[in-house]
Amino acid sequence: MKAFTKKLVLENGREFYGYGFGADREVVLEIVFNTAVVGYQEIMSDPSYTGQLVVMTYPLIGNYGMADDDYETKNPTMGAMAVREYNDSPSNFRYTRTLNEVLEESNIPAIWGLDTRALTRVIRDEGTQKVILTDASTPKEEALKRLQETELEQNPVARVSCKKRWMSRVPNHTYDVVAVDCGIKNSLVHQLNAVGCNVTVLPYDSTVEEVMAFRPDGVLISNGPGNPEEVKPVIELIRQLRGRLPIFGVGLGQQLIALAYGGKVEKMKFGHRGCNHPIKNLATGLLEVASQNHGYIVSPDLPGVVTVTHTNLLDQTIEGLECKIDRVFAVQFDPASAEAECHDVFKKFVNLMEEGRDA
Repeated sequence: MKAFTKKLVLENGREFYGYGFGADREVVLEIVFNTAVVGYQEIMSDPSYTGQLVVMTYPLIGNYGMADDDYETKNPTMGAMAVREYNDSPSNFRYTRTLNEVLEESNIPAIWGLDTRALTRVIRDEGTQKVILTDASTPKEEALKRLQETELEQNPVARVSCKKRWMSRVPNHTYDVVAVDCGIKNSLVHQLNAVGCNVTVLPYDSTVEEVMAFRPDGVLISNGPGNPEEVKPVIELIRQLRGRLPIFGVGLGQQLIALAYGGKVEKMKFGHRGCNHPIKNLATGLLEVASQNHGYIVSPDLPGVVTVTHTNLLDQTIEGLECKIDRVFAVQFDPASAEAECHDVFKKFVNLMEEGRDA
């Protein structure tokens, strides 16, 4: 067997050896795991994984390559990736590059050949923690020292949010939406386009005057990475916008809306990252299965004007909320991952914008 070239060293001192691919550099990140069976391209290009090393629990990664139309962002910012088996010879008529090539171009390091089952159990039992991806020859004591001395990135939203506005338009549009970019995914913009919306994407620190200058019918607060309490400009923006026009939050957007109303958020032990999460719609009683990607949840202790609309049946965490009087609502799950639920939440947003026009 050939000699290992890279290793992971966790805060608890555990070491996992493997082989490097992607960018050849050392990083200190938060380690998390994702249980998705497919979609590694969407995962590695999701801005919500900024500053995180993602352990893929599905054992084979890379086998269908990377397709030009499937990226969630033009410039992936994932911290790093760990996989059991990496396939560098894809079989897919749509692929244009391999995962390794894209990781190299994006300066994202990765490691394969390690026991991802054992590693996932550590994260599940002990929770997310700091990890260093380094050369296999680095002494354990030196790796732990570097790990302890390196602080994790604060407010990654500031890094991944667009620096200038950009637009996504459709012919004969019906509504104009401003999307506040906290790390927005392309699929979310495409879903808004699909229901007749022209979308103007603005930086996360845009002012209320800058938002209203586009005379939007509604505002989207997007998904994104990190601790929501650090994204103060968006929290203040929501406070100034609520009641003036419909607001729809997704992922991090739900947490920011809760904070804007005086609610609280809590960091989860190991988060929800992956597919097949059962979501119950409390209004209809229907069950939807959707993917998740978050490490924080909204605390149940919500102000009276905010009600819970969806819950996760695995752990009863809040998956949706709304303030009817202000025409504000949000979901924690990925609305593009559950077709029926996706239709319902975007239809709700459209209906609120239509009601605003009629008012």
